Amino acid sequence: MSDIIRLLPDHVANQIAAGEVVQRPASVVKELLENAIDASAKGISLIIKDAGKTLVQVIDDGKGMSTTDARMAFERHATSKINSAEDLFALATKGFRGEALASVAAIAHVSVKTRREEDDLGTQLDIEGSKVTGQEPVVTPAGTMISVRNLFYNVPARRKFLKSDNVELRNITNEFHRVAMAHPQIAFKFINNDSELFNLPAGTYRQRIVNIMGSRVDDKLVPIKEETELLTIHGYIGKPEFARKTKGLQYFFANDRFIKHSYLHHAVVSAFEGLLPDKANPSYFLYLDVPPDSIDINIHPTKTEVKFEDEHSIYAIVRASVKHALGQFSIDSIDFQKDTELDLPYEKARGTASAPRIEVDPDFNPFKQTDSRNGTAHKSNAYRPEKTPAWEALYTGLDESSTMIDDESAFAKAEQSLFTSTETDSTTNIFQLQRKFVISTLQSGLLVINQNRAHERILYEQLLRQLTVQNGVSQQLLFPITMDRPPEEVTILKQLQTELESVGFLFKNLENANIQIEGLPLDLKETDVEPLLDSIIAFQQEELPDGSFSHVDRLAARMASKMAIKTGDALNKQQMEQMIDELFACKEPELTAQGKKVFINLTGDHLNSKFN
Repeated sequence: MSDIIRLLPDHVANQIAAGEVVQRPASVVKELLENAIDASAKGISLIIKDAGKTLVQVIDDGKGMSTTDARMAFERHATSKINSAEDLFALATKGFRGEALASVAAIAHVSVKTRREEDDLGTQLDIEGSKVTGQEPVVTPAGTMISVRNLFYNVPARRKFLKSDNVELRNITNEFHRVAMAHPQIAFKFINNDSELFNLPAGTYRQRIVNIMGSRVDDKLVPIKEETELLTIHGYIGKPEFARKTKGLQYFFANDRFIKHSYLHHAVVSAFEGLLPDKANPSYFLYLDVPPDSIDINIHPTKTEVKFEDEHSIYAIVRASVKHALGQFSIDSIDFQKDTELDLPYEKARGTASAPRIEVDPDFNPFKQTDSRNGTAHKSNAYRPEKTPAWEALYTGLDESSTMIDDESAFAKAEQSLFTSTETDSTTNIFQLQRKFVISTLQSGLLVINQNRAHERILYEQLLRQLTVQNGVSQQLLFPITMDRPPEEVTILKQLQTELESVGFLFKNLENANIQIEGLPLDLKETDVEPLLDSIIAFQQEELPDGSFSHVDRLAARMASKMAIKTGDALNKQQMEQMIDELFACKEPELTAQGKKVFINLTGDHLNSKFN
């Protein structure tokens, strides 16, 4: 029997390894941007076409590479970042594995133009599927330009399962934000399909956050800075009143590298305890500087998962630092310039107020004049209205008994009118129970309807119909609703603008970090607008399948859930009758869009069984 174990060809091994490093176009963007930073670039440009599926290009003005280095950079495990295993415990660069460029070159068409400052000519290198197809001298500026085209061209299974362009572009934007916020001293530019999305000049951390998230974010930031022997923490946290239910603005950076750390996130959330509304999430941009030998980055190829040497101490420091910053913010918000002369004395403040005494002179005549010479009164020649009787005259002639009401007789009459009815009175046929159920009598028994679920079903079918035929009715607002959101959330709403306007939304402005709404769907209250948009944004960020029916169906279900009548809302008889009529005009009145039961039918036999 022959041997069955053999070495895989290099190109097959490279494709397999690339699947772990390059998961989507955003992975390529992250690796190329980090290489440009390691090259000491002062300015970096990112150019994207078709959400990275057609082109990902990164241009920097860094050190550049020699002819030999350009060729070696695409060999697996070839790197200039480390020389020995001990260097892993003192990393000062973004990359160190030597896998990124080799993985990208294995599954795409890659072109590199690079030149060092001291060289007269640069080098152009072309690679397709790990195979070098050309290398020649070229005139190019100092620095490096890497172009990655036709990503996953030789791995059709991976390319097939990429998300839509909107989802992939959102992931690329998130990676760009993370890298740009970690390095505010570097100028960044982001161009998508020949349209400039970001142009970020070099500046401070706060300036970089504001340039990315929008100018209105500036007023919501509370600075934080603490220095200890274990670590230095600086950055910004969002004011508690601006916390939202979406989890968008939460960034941790360790040694200028974006990380995900649920343990430290819990430290921040616990510091906000008692200051946030229910289910609201705090915003933060926190930068941790720790000794390189106290953090392990070599856990996953994405390098976003890290391990700290003393996590418990770092947890305590982060929590205490956030609490301290919140405490300083609360103290700063107190008005120490208030005029204390306007305050009531302590004794009067604790006393009870008495009703003011009003004295009326029934004989007062404003038209009577007094002679200043002898003090006698004389009449004025000015117009005088006829004398009207004093206010006591209004009650003259009234019988004392007529001013009294017999409380017991009045209550008895009201009780009789409310709780007695004839068989022809229709109010007994439908009523509301516990402000949650609508009860209607049937010949066979009782119909018990959950008002929240019933209205949700009605709205769901209405919204689904409006999204399909785009004939939604809008109510115009007297004053537009203005909201400030991060650019990526505004981008999501802009992508959904057609669907939202088809159900009744009217947008006056939907650019940068500002949203202005001048029209709403008929059944939507102004107080429910922001929670509804939060829910829609969260729904889009879940990256659900892109089938058109599924997308529209889920959007209608999400909106109906937020717009429906809530448990505890009082309904009059007309509203309850309208709800029943509209419910049973639906195609599927029995269940909500999530498959929950809307109503039950209690028959006479079922009620009789309860008494047996």
